[in-house]
Amino acid sequence: MKKKPIDMPKFANEEEEADWWASPQGREFVKRKSTGSARKGSEPRGSRLVAQLRRATTVQIALRLPEPDVTRAREIAARKGIGYQTLLKMLVHEGLRREGRRP
Repeated sequence: MKKKPIDMPKFANEEEEADWWASPQGREFVKRKSTGSARKGSEPRGSRLVAQLRRATTVQIALRLPEPDVTRAREIAARKGIGYQTLLKMLVHEGLRREGRRP
């Protein structure tokens, strides 16, 4: 039996988007995309935030974190259906954006 495709909704803000990615529908969307069950030959749409992060030029750094923090990041990332390094990049991005708005 073929599963009904999951359409990504339009998001009003990043908080709404983060909630959707953490929801069962968001996790199922990621699972289907990662297993290749999406249409062949089509570019995955992804979200605005993910697209921005993909377009940005990256610089490799070494960052030492306490082991409990890395363990917690892995647990949260697994629950969201993403890699822990992706989660950490998203958290750093959000923190920098938030701090940049402060006077």
